[in-house]
Amino acid sequence: MFSEVADFNYSSNASEEYPYSVLDQEWSDTPAEKLSRTGLNVMSVFLGSIMIFGFLNNLIVLILFCKFKTLRTPVNMLLLNISVSDMLVCLFGTTLSFASSIRGRWLVGQGGCMWYGFINSCFGIVSLISLAVLSYDRYSTLTVYNKRAPDYRKPLLAVGGSWLYSLLWTVPPLLGWSSYGLEGAGTSCSVTWTSRTLGSHSYIICLFIFCLTLPVLVMVYCYGRLMYAVKQVGKIRKTAARRREYHILFMVITTVVCYLLCWMPYGVVALMATFGRPGIITPIASVVPSILAKSSTVINPIIYILMNKQFYRCFLILFHCKRQSPENGHSSMPSKTTVIQLNRRVYSNNVACTAQISTGNNHQDCSTPVTERSNPPEVTP
Repeated sequence: MFSEVADFNYSSNASEEYPYSVLDQEWSDTPAEKLSRTGLNVMSVFLGSIMIFGFLNNLIVLILFCKFKTLRTPVNMLLLNISVSDMLVCLFGTTLSFASSIRGRWLVGQGGCMWYGFINSCFGIVSLISLAVLSYDRYSTLTVYNKRAPDYRKPLLAVGGSWLYSLLWTVPPLLGWSSYGLEGAGTSCSVTWTSRTLGSHSYIICLFIFCLTLPVLVMVYCYGRLMYAVKQVGKIRKTAARRREYHILFMVITTVVCYLLCWMPYGVVALMATFGRPGIITPIASVVPSILAKSSTVINPIIYILMNKQFYRCFLILFHCKRQSPENGHSSMPSKTTVIQLNRRVYSNNVACTAQISTGNNHQDCSTPVTERSNPPEVTP
């Protein structure tokens, strides 16, 4: 499936095994190994599908935001940010790699390669950081009920912070701390994982820690705490809360598994290419994780948007699968959300949970006080 390309002469101060290093030699658009025509066709099919469905899924999300005012809540600003970044990846990133796969080579030169590597890294990190912030926001929102008016300041700061954080880690390669170059079969670009310099190694280590490992730890911690809180509610309410417990469990497992499936293989392969022996990563071994990472643009809208009850109801209304409830031209869609308050008592390490379920029923069947409020904010983990 692979064909060898002629050997190149390398500088002793640069990467000796990788011809497309941009350190001490002229940039080349020819990789050390490339996929066969069949392999390129298969990759083109996957990239084309990701490009189309990623664009359409995120476009639907943006249409829902524009059409339904009830969706424009503070917490949903993070969901909108994820969709915007994923759509930009499909428009400005996946399209180039798709076209290059069809032609079998990189099409837009070194400048285009640096542009591609920068924007894909930037938009990808925005999405990753937004997912981590969203996990914290969902945990804090479900565990602390606040009657004050919706506050857009913190979500907007989180959105702006995700972009600044991403730029903080994606601009340095443009300024000389590591670099962007061809990767895999030579039809896409990213950080030059194979560069054997101290600066490149230090950058890749920092990138792995602060842009992949840290978001994973935040998500695991927040969703773990959320699951613990929901289990406490299940001990109080054996019916509705228990059903929500299983629903949240399914959402949490799906979220974490898809996150790890999309991004961890890419991170592991990148580290192996950086610190492993030369040639340990073949083109096929680098192409598959790259495609998995790009597939997150398709999966994110499904997990974080279409599996959200608010968005799903609006989705049905948009495609005329459900009748719209007239309320100033928008669907009212009353919420039935379990809200948990966690209070740590001074004399005990146990967590006391108070279930607040807006069912319209004032009967309380447990010793722990249960407060019924009508229409608390919709938060579907």
